[in-house]
Amino acid sequence: MFADSTEIRVLPPSFVVDNDDRSRAHPVETAAEPISDHDLMLAVRDGELDALGQLFERHHGPLYGFLVKLVGHRAAAEDIAQTVFQRMLKYRHTYRDDGSFTAWMYHLARRCAADHFRKSNAAPAAIDPDDLNLHADDAPNAGERAATRDEHALLHVALNRLDRDAREVLLLSRFQELSFAEIAGILECSTGAAKVRAHRALRELRDIFLALQRDRRN
Repeated sequence: MFADSTEIRVLPPSFVVDNDDRSRAHPVETAAEPISDHDLMLAVRDGELDALGQLFERHHGPLYGFLVKLVGHRAAAEDIAQTVFQRMLKYRHTYRDDGSFTAWMYHLARRCAADHFRKSNAAPAAIDPDDLNLHADDAPNAGERAATRDEHALLHVALNRLDRDAREVLLLSRFQELSFAEIAGILECSTGAAKVRAHRALRELRDIFLALQRDRRN
């Protein structure tokens, strides 16, 4: 059985449980009716620790991508992602019956990232353009592809110039595509306040991006 230790490295696809845990009725996933993230986390909370492996497989990629964009460093993002899943295990008893798993995960991620910045006493590093993955359209012309890459490069720079709070809310709303209700829970504010923060961050990003475009033309 897992111990609540920060030394654990969370790995898919399975987790070891003791005999008492194996006696529990595990959720059964079918192709027609996949188990929800919420039900899997409730199972983890109730002692079925191997269910965390399915959550890891589903969410490690998106979580890692979010953290890379937030902290700007791949190795640090992977370490923080591991810490997030360790804390899911350690604090599983705090997950609520009416909770949203995704919002809870990003709430933990936000706290873990804040711990990282505090311990390292560092601001987010510059983003590697390969990490932002903005899903550029495949242009048929080499010149068009180059122009698209240039625009994306400017967007990477603009995103990197936002402060951490603005970058965070923008990543949650535009890249992770969370609802404002979920973002409000993560940021511990009202839904209206979350919308205002996201709007301001987007406006700031647009202003920086347009200024960079003007500078490039001059």
